Parts: sequence; structure tokens; C-alpha cells
Amino acid sequence: MKIETDYIKLDSFLKAENIVASGGEAKILIAEGEVRVNGEVETRRGRKLRAGDRVEAGGETLVVE
Repeated sequence: MKIETDYIKLDSFLKAENIVASGGEAKILIAEGEVRVNGEVETRRGRKLRAGDRVEAGGETLVVE
């Protein structure tokens, strides 16, 4: 996904990429440790993702551009 700003928050990224259908679903997925950012489990919904970050969730690996 290409972003137009300096960063995008993790929960917003998951919604934009259709990994989850809602913010509540993103919250649960993240809280349960099911999301990795750059290879490490991330539990903060508000984690700021920047270009080059890799997100693994829902069986997919996505790169922020």
C-alpha cells in the first residue's frame, strides 16, 4: 500500500488493506499478538507505520510504500 502522508497507524492500515473489516476487529487481532511489524509481534494499535515497514497479518505479508 502506498501512503500519501509520513505514516499510517497500524489499525488503519489493516482496515485499508482489508485484513479486517472494522477497528474493533483490528484491535482484537493486534491484542492477541496476531500481527507482526518488521518481524516482531506488535500489540499497539496506534503503531506508526512508515514506508518500508513490513506487516504480517491474516496470512499475508504487506509492505508500506
